[in-house]
Amino acid sequence: MTEEAANQFADIFETQSRPGAPSLELLFQIHLTFTRVQQIGVTPTGSGRGAVYIDAGDIKGPKMNGKAVPNSGGDYALFRPDGVLSFDARYMLETDDGELILMHNRGYLWGRKPDTMARIREWIFNDGPPVPLEDYYLRAFPTFECQSGKYDWLMRYVIVGVGERHADGNVITYYALT
Repeated sequence: MTEEAANQFADIFETQSRPGAPSLELLFQIHLTFTRVQQIGVTPTGSGRGAVYIDAGDIKGPKMNGKAVPNSGGDYALFRPDGVLSFDARYMLETDDGELILMHNRGYLWGRKPDTMARIREWIFNDGPPVPLEDYYLRAFPTFECQSGKYDWLMRYVIVGVGERHADGNVITYYALT
């Protein structure tokens, strides 16, 4: 391996996880806005499908700043019969310095109380009242594609997100498992 290749994988984080002592470092937060919503009712499999399309998004954080590119994708969530919403989203990010990054964001949203998912569906699809953060679990495990260079570390680390539902979309804070 050349010195240049070795430097390409220089660690960009302060900490390193150890067995029994995982370490997370804050990367960035994305506030996604999606106002266009569609829903397919219950299918023969017992699941339903929802779709939201990215209208806008702001990215702010110590490792990356930029935006979610409007109309570059969406989330095609599966409403499972067990009450779990399994999301599967793809959309393009653009950093403040002009780099494009494709984000494939998957994860789960489920209620911590028996009526939570019904209340969330009412909120999402019928402009119902907000559901408090402590009533649900919203977590993400994204992967990324980008060109070699400044942001290719996104393609080498396990990244997790902790999310919060808002009236106009989601706010998800992402961390690297170092």
